[in-house]
Amino acid sequence: MDKPKHHIFVCGSFRAQGTPQGICHKKESLSLIPYFESELSDRGMSDVAVSATGCLNICEKGPVVVIYPENFWYGEVDSEEKVDEILDALEEGEACETHLIN
Repeated sequence: MDKPKHHIFVCGSFRAQGTPQGICHKKESLSLIPYFESELSDRGMSDVAVSATGCLNICEKGPVVVIYPENFWYGEVDSEEKVDEILDALEEGEACETHLIN
């Protein structure tokens, strides 16, 4: 894979001690990663990478997803439908206003 145009980070709630302690993993955030990857493939968006991250420290908004380099932070991303909405907006070069964390 070449350097990605976009990088999607999904909070995995991991802290320095290595143990997940936040909310995102309890709300099955990491189960979204295969869906993101499948949906990106189906859409032909091969220039987008998806990774799990450590705790992003805004647990009350979890599960949290961040897209760089746009610096879009999304909260309560807890369904495939929300992933679809976020990817629809990304394809259009826009933020998905409905799920943005302000």
